Amino acid sequence: MNTIATRQSAGFAAFNDSPKRGIPWYVWACALGALCIPVGLYWDISWHETIGRDTFWTPAHLMIQFAAVLAAIYSSFLIFGTTFSKNQPAQNASVSVFGFRGPLGAFISAWGGVAMLTSAPFDNWWHDAYGLDVRIISPPHVLLAMGIAALMWGAAILVAGEMNRSEGPLRKHLEWLLVACGGNILILSMLFKLEYTNRIFMHSGIFYLAVSIGPLLLWNAISIATGRRWAGAIMAAMYTGFFLLCLWIFPFFPGEPKLGPVYQQVTHFIPLQFPVLILVPAVLLDLLHPRLQALDKWQQAAIQGIIFVVTLAAVQWPFGNFLMAPASRNWIFGTNYFFFFLPPTTKQAQHLFASWELTSVHFWRNVVFSFVAAILSARIGIVFGNWLRRVQRG
Repeated sequence: MNTIATRQSAGFAAFNDSPKRGIPWYVWACALGALCIPVGLYWDISWHETIGRDTFWTPAHLMIQFAAVLAAIYSSFLIFGTTFSKNQPAQNASVSVFGFRGPLGAFISAWGGVAMLTSAPFDNWWHDAYGLDVRIISPPHVLLAMGIAALMWGAAILVAGEMNRSEGPLRKHLEWLLVACGGNILILSMLFKLEYTNRIFMHSGIFYLAVSIGPLLLWNAISIATGRRWAGAIMAAMYTGFFLLCLWIFPFFPGEPKLGPVYQQVTHFIPLQFPVLILVPAVLLDLLHPRLQALDKWQQAAIQGIIFVVTLAAVQWPFGNFLMAPASRNWIFGTNYFFFFLPPTTKQAQHLFASWELTSVHFWRNVVFSFVAAILSARIGIVFGNWLRRVQRG
């Protein structure tokens, strides 16, 4: 008991071997940061589409950067605390980077936080030089995206390491926390695909290619790491619920453009699109999960990838027709919301499909690539999940 008390008083509850300990504060901190990022990003995109880029010091930007500051705090605590500690369990549950020691997730989160904070003045200069964003993907946004991805995955690895060193009820709580981290990563990945998952592209191959990259990697990794059969469906439900709540809540807040040109009359915050129906293939794959376990890993990945793309196309293609119809132009589906700088002559404003591909050959090429991307994502997810399940130095 004296040893346990000494460890806790020294601030290294992370490496306490007692199964009765609670979730450490820094695990809650990294989970909070992982939640702030998708909320802040959604809010920021809506701010750009409603008001424009009026100043860096918007609440949305501050929420995103708060996650970076939070990462710096808990990563510094873990890295410096472990480096200068003589606690052997702390040393054993850490990795060495440039002479410093700490959990792997802390180093990854620290790099992500630095990249995010670095992107802030870069983004400010970019807007001063080029004005309003017309695309989500710009150099400062790419740096920000890399930092965010590192922070989010660093948090997941940190939680996984803590989970693998725990037992009993604490491990179960950390399993659910890891699933929640996975749900936030899924939301984040779908936010960065918005340019390719617009409803006008739901009859184009690029839509299915964009959606097929990543979800199966995430679902397999978190499912294997936690041992939770329904982890994929829960993460997909988190994404769906998040987008629906934002779609229905944001229009209650007033907002109007502060930049020009203004093509659409806007009086309230513009929400983003109705969520992609990835919940359907997620539920189907979780239902079939026990039957796939006896197969070879590549066979599992191939079946998962094929089911994902086919099921997604089966539900999303006709749903795209509905989203173009007048019946969807209401607060439930939100196809009557347009950002202020959208010209009325565009396909989106006219509720018409647009073809990303120039020819049918390009369309079918992207469809084939969709299957390849889904299968590779599933296979990588299996490898990553097996590693995540064993990681002790996270």
